[in-house]
Amino acid sequence: MIRILLADDQALVRGALAALLSLEPDIDVVAEVGRGDEVVGAARTSTPDVCLLDIEMPGSDGITVTAEVRSALPGTRVLIVTTFGRAGYLRRAMEAGASGFVVKDTPAEQLADAVRRVNSGLLVIDPELAATSLADGVNPLTAREQEILRLAATGATVASIAGHVHLSPGTVRNHLSSSIGKTGAATRAQAAAIAQERGWL
Repeated sequence: MIRILLADDQALVRGALAALLSLEPDIDVVAEVGRGDEVVGAARTSTPDVCLLDIEMPGSDGITVTAEVRSALPGTRVLIVTTFGRAGYLRRAMEAGASGFVVKDTPAEQLADAVRRVNSGLLVIDPELAATSLADGVNPLTAREQEILRLAATGATVASIAGHVHLSPGTVRNHLSSSIGKTGAATRAQAAAIAQERGWL
């Protein structure tokens, strides 16, 4: 039996995935959690073969959790199952150690097959996302630019961003200007929107 841990903050989605996967004769859902910061603890207790993680969850996002699971339980593989099929997310998830990345509208039998393939050591990637990821290239934003753009996306002023990241307002403006140039945007709000859409933040 392939032991599965499911992590998704939407109870209905989590329940539906659990019900569908439990119909498979070789798959056993051994744990379900609704927060990213509950995954590692639940995985230590339930010892799953594969963790199915959503990306956007309270407590901690699925990409961060992927790296934590791979570090804490090297024998456990991670399959990202998300609504947010963004090329940037795919690239970041694979860099964090995920073995697969599929979107939630994947048919049930294909999802079960993805679980089996990931469990056997293969990589499973949604083909459309893989093509988009190659076309988009690597994330051009530095870690600092990503941090500042995330804050800018909330509507924070340059002064408040500067206070938060312990930089001068001028340095923050320079990072924002660089981000605007790299995303081809006209404003910092547009740069943040483009970066979020591509999964770079």
